[in-house]
Amino acid sequence: MNKSIFGLEERWAAFLAYLFMFISGIVVLVLEKENKFVRFAALQSTVVFLVFLVLGLGLGMLSNIWLIGWIFGILGWVVRVASFATWLYLIITAASNRAVKLPIVGDICWEQVHK
Repeated sequence: MNKSIFGLEERWAAFLAYLFMFISGIVVLVLEKENKFVRFAALQSTVVFLVFLVLGLGLGMLSNIWLIGWIFGILGWVVRVASFATWLYLIITAASNRAVKLPIVGDICWEQVHK
């Protein structure tokens, strides 16, 4: 097993990058300089969960529209469930020492880390 920040195995550092969503992703991304597996997990965590946050906030604001707000409220609920499911999937796969590239965002993050 390769080591990473704080002397952790890379899988636990990647787990940590996903644990607190974009907040821990940013922290690990700033601290980790060498390990590409961990940097990828941290960058993907940051991007994915910031997108979920922006979507959730936007849909929450739109849910206040009279008559059609309930549609945005339902979509906001779907985004929250998808965010939780994605988070759970990512922390489990990171603990299993597997790199998971999510559609679109994963490819972009992979290319950024492997430049």
